[in-house]
Amino acid sequence: MSASKLTVAIVFGGRSAEHEVSLQSAQNVIRSLDPEQFTPVLIGIDRDGRWFLNEESIQLFHADNPKNISLNLSFPQVGLIPNGPERQLVRMDNKEVLGNIDVLFPVLHGPYGEDGAIQGLAKMANLPCVGADVTASAIGMDKDIMKRLLRDAGIHNAEFTTLYHWQNEWNIDAIEAQYGYPVFVKPSNMGSSIGVSRVNNKETLTQAITDAFQYDQKVLVERAVEGRELEVSILGNDEVMASCVGEIITRDKFYSYESKYIDADATELKIPADISANQTARIQATAIQVYQLLGCSGLARVDMFLTPDNTIFINEINTLPGFTNISMYPKLWEHSGISQQSLVTTLIKLAIERFQQKHKLKVTR
Repeated sequence: MSASKLTVAIVFGGRSAEHEVSLQSAQNVIRSLDPEQFTPVLIGIDRDGRWFLNEESIQLFHADNPKNISLNLSFPQVGLIPNGPERQLVRMDNKEVLGNIDVLFPVLHGPYGEDGAIQGLAKMANLPCVGADVTASAIGMDKDIMKRLLRDAGIHNAEFTTLYHWQNEWNIDAIEAQYGYPVFVKPSNMGSSIGVSRVNNKETLTQAITDAFQYDQKVLVERAVEGRELEVSILGNDEVMASCVGEIITRDKFYSYESKYIDADATELKIPADISANQTARIQATAIQVYQLLGCSGLARVDMFLTPDNTIFINEINTLPGFTNISMYPKLWEHSGISQQSLVTTLIKLAIERFQQKHKLKVTR
């Protein structure tokens, strides 16, 4: 490895229902890594949490098929060893030290990747990590906590009821009386619309809740917000930029997993959205407000609705948004003048900048 280059460990896959999305995103990130500045170390995590070193290049099975894409598990298993200033990868079979890592770039979506887990490992390993820190990652992932914080700050988001796995029964009648139909049912800690249902009647509400509990121990039932579905990409640490605004136009009732990652013809991504300059400015300012309120850094995508009466409702924030070839996050920045290679380079530099800032904080009295 060249001493002049930074070694970037790109981590993908993971113990999540969004495993396949991560593999698709990783392909784009790896292709966008500037070979003049960075040396990649490619680590695939399987569904059991084992880490595999892709020694030369990313090698996946069915790489061009979003439904069947999967990790190649023929490579050696490795582990990241927290060891003071040395951020070492070690082969698990012969304990060979493979060298130090300069930056961790998680391309992991959902639990164990977007929720603060990998960020906590990086923190323990004294390693710069692309994206939000532990707290902001966990808050952004947990829609229940996120919505409460936004509500307390006076930022509009859909009314909701939180259901817990330990409850013996759910008061369906009360939910129906409060919200009417349609409602959305979703796991609190999941992304990519996995486990999400749009419910139009009482008969399907209980089943939708049961389905959502397969993915998390908290489930939200939300009042449906009728409005245009808009998204903004955010970039930065202390100084934050918002991209142009994009709009999701879908044939389905909502932006489902299939329309996000499998059926490219199911949706139209309109970039920039056909809205006024005043609306654009308000939406960008709101997205930045949400980003800063939740303590985010590096990157995020803020999703929202613009209602017919011109009210902005926040849907969610994604602190490790999709990076596939049809994902809004990189597309919005491309339309805003930042190429994918420049974007990936900036994200790595932001991770190092934040790490250096925090490294100056006192750890002794």
